[in-house]
Amino acid sequence: MTYDRLVCANCAAPVNQGRCPVCRANRERLQQENPFAALNPMALIALLVVLIAAVALLAHQTA
Repeated sequence: MTYDRLVCANCAAPVNQGRCPVCRANRERLQQENPFAALNPMALIALLVVLIAAVALLAHQTA
């Protein structure tokens, strides 16, 4: 899950802004649990497309 859309229950601000100690603690926890949490969904999709293209190119060269 990305944290760019999460809203803090303590200060009602987006968690990724880290306005209060609760936001900062949750942001750090999410980053430690999942290194891809900091990426937005479009970056993940672009990474997936590049990976699929690389696998397709490798399969085409070996065939």
